Amino acid sequence: MNTATSTAEQDRELTACPECDLLQFEHPVPPGGALRCCRCRAVLYRRRQRGFDRALACAIAACVLWLISNAFPIVGLSVNGDLVETTLFGAVRVLYRDGMWPLAGLIFVTTILMPAAHALGMVWLLLPLHVHRRPYRADAAFRLLRIAREWGMTEVLMLGLLVAVVKLAHIASVVTGPALWSLAALMLLLVAAASAFDERAMWRGVDSASLATPESPTLKGRTASSSGICVCHDCGLATRGVLRHEHTCCPRCGARLHLRKPASLSRTWAYLIAAAVLYIPANLLPVMNTSSLFGAQKDTIMSGVAYLWTSGSWPLAIIVFIASIAVPMLKILAIGYLAASVNLRMTQYTAQRARIYRIVEMVGRWSMLDIYVIAVLVALVQFSAMATIEAGPAAIAFGAVVVLTMLAAMSFDPRLIWDTSDAKETPR
Repeated sequence: MNTATSTAEQDRELTACPECDLLQFEHPVPPGGALRCCRCRAVLYRRRQRGFDRALACAIAACVLWLISNAFPIVGLSVNGDLVETTLFGAVRVLYRDGMWPLAGLIFVTTILMPAAHALGMVWLLLPLHVHRRPYRADAAFRLLRIAREWGMTEVLMLGLLVAVVKLAHIASVVTGPALWSLAALMLLLVAAASAFDERAMWRGVDSASLATPESPTLKGRTASSSGICVCHDCGLATRGVLRHEHTCCPRCGARLHLRKPASLSRTWAYLIAAAVLYIPANLLPVMNTSSLFGAQKDTIMSGVAYLWTSGSWPLAIIVFIASIAVPMLKILAIGYLAASVNLRMTQYTAQRARIYRIVEMVGRWSMLDIYVIAVLVALVQFSAMATIEAGPAAIAFGAVVVLTMLAAMSFDPRLIWDTSDAKETPR
C-alpha cells in the first residue's frame, strides 16, 4: 500500500506554497477549478477553460482599445461656449507643465505604460504559442507582464473618472468623449485576459523539456527551504540544489532566486516608516488649489469628501473616504502589525495574519483614486479668465504614500509568518 502511494506521488508534480512555503504534491484540477494550499488556503493554481484562445483574443482587442483610449478625448468641460477636452496624455502634460513631474510620471506609468505592457506582453507570449512556435525571450516578457499586472490601474482610473465627472457636473456641462467608453471596455478586457491566462499551461507550451524539477519527490522537511528546494517568486518553478550563491537565476524565467526575499523586514520597515511620515502632510496640506473670480480656495482630501457628501453624492463620498483616507492608514497599520509579529517571533494567529496580508495586497492600488481625480480636474478646469485648478503639495505626498505602501507589501515575505511556527514545531 505504501509502495503504491509512493508511486502515485512520483507521478505528481511537487510544489511549494508561495505564501507559507509548505511542500505538497499537486492534485488534478477540473476545468475552471482551483488548487489551494492545505495549510494557509492560498491559491496554488487555477485551471482555465480554453484559456489561451480567450486570453489572446482579449489581449489583441485591448491593444486596439488602448490606442483609441489614448488618441481621443476622455471627457470635456463646456463653459459659455468654450470646450476644454483632455486625454490621458493631456492630463500628464498639464501636471508636468505645472511642475508636478513626480505625479505626472506616476500617472503615466500606471494608466498608460503598464496597461500597454500588459496587453502587448500577453500578445507577445500567446500569439506564437497559438501557431505552435516558441515566443522570443519568453522569460523577459513574462517578468515584464507580472510587473505590468501589479502596477497597471485601469480599473482605479475608471472609478476616479466617475468621481471627477460628478464634481465637474456642478461646475459646467460635462461632455463625455469616446475614450471614456473605450477605457471602460479596455478595463474589462484586461481583467478578462488576466483571468483567462494560464501561466503553467503557457510555460508547458514554451518548452516543457527545459523545466527543472526537484530530483526526488521524497520530502526531507515540511517546507521547501528545509528540504533544500527553492521556489521562483515569478513563475513558481520548484528547483533543488541550484541556489549556490545570491545571484542564481531561475532556469525557466530568469528571475533572481532566493529562499526568502532579501532583507524583507528591513525594506518593509523602511518603506512603511516613510509612508507613515508622508501620510500626515498628505492629509493636512492642500491637495488642490482653485482660483476663480470669487477668490482662491485650497482643498484637502477630507474637504473633497465633505464636498461630495454635501452635494448629494454620498456613495462616492464614502468610496473616496475609504480609498483615500481609511485604506492607506489601515495598510500602514496592517503591514506594521505583520512585520512586528515576525520580529517578535509571534506563533499565534498565523492563518489570520496570512489573510490580512492577502487583503492588504488586494486593496492597496485603490488608494490611487484621488490622484486620478486630481489629474482630470487639473487638466480640464483651465479657464484662465474664470477658474483654474492646480495640484497642491499634498498630491505628491499622497502619491508617494500609495507607492510606498505598495512597495512595503511587495517587500514583505508572507512565508516569514509561518517560519516561526515551523521552528517551534520542529523537534530539537
